[in-house]
Amino acid sequence: MKLIELFQDVEYDIISGDPDVEISGVQYDSRKATPGSLFVCIVGFKTDGHLFAPEAITKGAAAVLVEKIVDVPAGVVVIQTSNTRKALAVLARNYYGKPDRALRVIGVTGTNGKTTTTHLIKAILEEAGKKTAILGTLYAKIGQIEMDLGRTTPEALEIEEFMSLCCREKAEYVVMEVSSHALDLHRVDEIQFNAAVYTNLTQDHLDYHQDMEHYLQSKIKLFKMVDGEDSFSIINADDQYADYFIEAAGDQYHTYGVDQPADVQASELSFSLKGSSFKFNYQGKAVSLNMQLIGRFSVYNALAAIAYAVAEGVETKVIKKAIEKVQGVSGRFEQVPSGRDFTVIVDYAHTPDGLENILKTSRQIVENRLITVFGCGGDRDRTKRPLMGEIAARYSDFCVVTSDNPRSEEPEAIIADIIPGLDRVENSRYAIIVDRREAIRHAINFGKKGDLIIVAGKGHETYQLVKDKVLEFDDRKVAAEFLKG
Repeated sequence: MKLIELFQDVEYDIISGDPDVEISGVQYDSRKATPGSLFVCIVGFKTDGHLFAPEAITKGAAAVLVEKIVDVPAGVVVIQTSNTRKALAVLARNYYGKPDRALRVIGVTGTNGKTTTTHLIKAILEEAGKKTAILGTLYAKIGQIEMDLGRTTPEALEIEEFMSLCCREKAEYVVMEVSSHALDLHRVDEIQFNAAVYTNLTQDHLDYHQDMEHYLQSKIKLFKMVDGEDSFSIINADDQYADYFIEAAGDQYHTYGVDQPADVQASELSFSLKGSSFKFNYQGKAVSLNMQLIGRFSVYNALAAIAYAVAEGVETKVIKKAIEKVQGVSGRFEQVPSGRDFTVIVDYAHTPDGLENILKTSRQIVENRLITVFGCGGDRDRTKRPLMGEIAARYSDFCVVTSDNPRSEEPEAIIADIIPGLDRVENSRYAIIVDRREAIRHAINFGKKGDLIIVAGKGHETYQLVKDKVLEFDDRKVAAEFLKG
């Protein structure tokens, strides 16, 4: 593709060089630059892509897109724009030829429940005979092709590349998690969403957004982007922010809920360690469901998927069959197999609301004591740490406070932020064991008949982030090891 063709719909100035050159690819990571490629200099949180322009040029980049001037050898084209992140979304769209226009794209956003909801929607669509791709926290997957793109919602370049792959693989739908970061950082600006699904909004990512208003407005952006034939939005009527999303959605929206009147409404909820049962009511028809997913929060995730599916025109008998088949989602209230007389469950809950949801559910189904192993991530919102401590103490009979992904922080300092919350609860009982492996071992050794042990925070993750190292660590494998004795 000619460089100038690539810049259609991008405002830019040519600083130097001849723009009438062929471009072999687009990259924002200098390590991936190839001969003839365009290197986009993005200002990141930890470093600045402009510093890596020389490396990209050494690897053969024929042009660089910048926000500020960089020194380059003669013959290299330098183009300047006001926002390279925003420009990258357009460049990626142009380079890959708008693949999303050949797909129906469903975006799911919210603080909690995105991963499970996307998997349930995928299950329903596939039961209806539609080839469906999924993009999110766990992986990007189409058919038997699976890849890790590194973020809940990757950069625009990876999104467009994946959607191009989906087209080649004859997919009809892509269901994707859409994070607030992605919305705020222009990663999905050029995606045509045919449907948007809202799960909930509670405190998270305030290290980035600073306040809930900015977090809210970032999420709302998705619902203003819904476009295309037969487009619509799906909104949780029970959520405190529902009205904001309804306003953003315009006329084309459907609601779901348990407590408030909604288009798709659940009733007769029942939970056990084997699953959940409920009825969902839609247009005067009641459908009974017995699913393997556990808890009230799982019912909400299922309702979100159901509401999407009925709006999409999927028959209720297909919806029921699909959801009842789903055995679970990796790291989401996932039971670790054991021959013990107590139960161990691993969950990704890493926000106050997420932790409260799983512990509320656990209290409903536990036979004896509820024991919670948890920590908080480093280099993230510190204000949620005491909140999570208080929630854990309020619902648990015993807590083990430990390290999560401390990143650049000292685990002891993170735990020190959690403890005041635990101490706010009268008669709270807890132990502090910084080493996560030892914390899990302690909880399992402490377990008695009928106990329920929740290991929260990391879920599906197979690593621990400590300083600048990525250490192998999987809560499920560690728990299974100790359960074997």
